[in-house]
Amino acid sequence: MVYIRDKEKKPKFASMSPAFQFPNQPLADRMRPVTLEDYIGQEHLVGPNAVIRKMVLSGSLSSFILWGPPGVGKTTLAAIISKQLDRPFYGLSAIQSGVKDVRETIEKAKKNQFFNQPNPVLFIDEIHRFSKSQQDSLLGAVEQGIVTLIGATTENPSFEVISPLLSRCQVYILNSLSKEDLESLLLRALEKDPYLKKLKISILENKAMLQYSGGDARKLLNTLEVVVKSESSDENFSLEQVIEITDAMVTDRLQENMAIYDKNGEMHYDIISAFIKSVRGSDPDAAVYWLARMLAGGEDIKFIARRLVILASEDIGLANPNALLMATNCFQAVNMIGMPESRIILSETTIYLAASPKSNSAYAAINEALQTVQKTGNLAVPLHLRNAPTSLMKDLGYGENYQYAHNYKDHFVRENYIPENLETPQFYQPGENPREEEMRARLDKMWKEMKNYGKK
Repeated sequence: MVYIRDKEKKPKFASMSPAFQFPNQPLADRMRPVTLEDYIGQEHLVGPNAVIRKMVLSGSLSSFILWGPPGVGKTTLAAIISKQLDRPFYGLSAIQSGVKDVRETIEKAKKNQFFNQPNPVLFIDEIHRFSKSQQDSLLGAVEQGIVTLIGATTENPSFEVISPLLSRCQVYILNSLSKEDLESLLLRALEKDPYLKKLKISILENKAMLQYSGGDARKLLNTLEVVVKSESSDENFSLEQVIEITDAMVTDRLQENMAIYDKNGEMHYDIISAFIKSVRGSDPDAAVYWLARMLAGGEDIKFIARRLVILASEDIGLANPNALLMATNCFQAVNMIGMPESRIILSETTIYLAASPKSNSAYAAINEALQTVQKTGNLAVPLHLRNAPTSLMKDLGYGENYQYAHNYKDHFVRENYIPENLETPQFYQPGENPREEEMRARLDKMWKEMKNYGKK
């Protein structure tokens, strides 16, 4: 039975012709690739001569963690690797599994071990949601080679995965799918899906579908399926009828089927992006609104607090150094207190950061310095800046002619602190705010002949 729209009458139900019935299995699952050749995106990992493809071709698989946004193929890639290497595959979801499930799976893997047979793959989705005790229960099996662990996470594993486990795994970053990748997925779905290829579908515009997907393959295919189902559900629909998909049609259908905030991925990145941009844009009201959306949706409060720490240094920085102190204290307090009281702490910090003056000078300086390091390589440290703990080093000139700043007026002396072959750089450019204007005046006075800290 399908819901039929009628502008003049109340909604009614009608039987759909079997030719137009879609299966219960979602399109995204039907289109899940089973080989690396069918896998779209992540060329830096699975393309020719890329690290994961090399592992698969060599048959030598080590434990690793796949870190990336939802819908980019983490689970699919793990399954493909296991299948192509002909290894048993055990999958657990950190949301639904406990220590007991982990231990039972490891015991099952032990029993299925055969002499000289490669160890099975243990795939753990959302591994960042495992507690310390759950992660500890994996260590022995990974160390002993009972299983090869493949974890998947949407969060930075450095924050959520315990150090002993992280040290035994490589971390590979997956990127949101590009426009070309998403268009390839659409074309493949229309050509290969046994249900869609029965229909005459013409995508006249795809901008709305690509925007709503946000680089997420699952959201893209779900959107396509929602639109096609809505257009083919009319009782008078015929297989000869062409479904022409436009941006307006997609927007209309998605508004009718809009999902609520999903802390496991669907709107996670959209909401946190709006939150960050509201704080950066100095709008405390908008920032608190998006904070409320996240809290109401059950978002991890530690994730929100971490973003505030990053915001404090990246977007406020030296314009108000107290912002980083407050954000750091917020993170510590949230860890101690928990909900529901942490909502107040997060709100206080969010408002303070949004209302603070902004500067990204520290962020820009380190990025420019890293680019210079990448271009120039490991240049030698000047001899006068080197430490000289032994007499041999002193004889070689280490530390010779170094000028100790505190021995001079105002605790400053013009000295060369960079490699000799590097042209005098100026990575830091003070922002236009009261605190950095003071720093600008002082630096300009000290380095006037060598650098220009004055306003450009």
